[in-house]
Amino acid sequence: MLEAFARELRSGEPADLTRAARRAQVVAFLALALPGLPLGGLYLLTRPTPLTLPWAAGLAGMAALLALVVLRLARRAAHGGAQPPSHAALTAAMQGGAAPAVPFLLGCAFLNQPAVLVLLWGVAALALVLAWSSVPRWVRAAIARGS
Repeated sequence: MLEAFARELRSGEPADLTRAARRAQVVAFLALALPGLPLGGLYLLTRPTPLTLPWAAGLAGMAALLALVVLRLARRAAHGGAQPPSHAALTAAMQGGAAPAVPFLLGCAFLNQPAVLVLLWGVAALALVLAWSSVPRWVRAAIARGS
């Protein structure tokens, strides 16, 4: 995987840079999100108090807002700075990987409540789709800025 990543990064072609950025985005998401599962399992042992529907909706709204803020910061990373285009695109993609990680991690704290878990992980899935589909735009913006 690292060989392919390095080859795609060095090629300088937009399609290759997009693939490399998406690989970096997946790694960033996994690095942030995977520790949430065992930690959520440990928290489950404490038998946390269930959330009411208004609190669950508020938490999902906050998770969505935080994911959108992270995506906005990733967009700014692709458009600004004095980095080479490949670095700017990778920075944006890795920051974008944090967008779905936020609601995913919040969901891990509610493994005992399937409805809240599905709600938060649904927000995470939407954030993942937004981040994944934004990578080509971020790559184009980084290349255009670097030209």
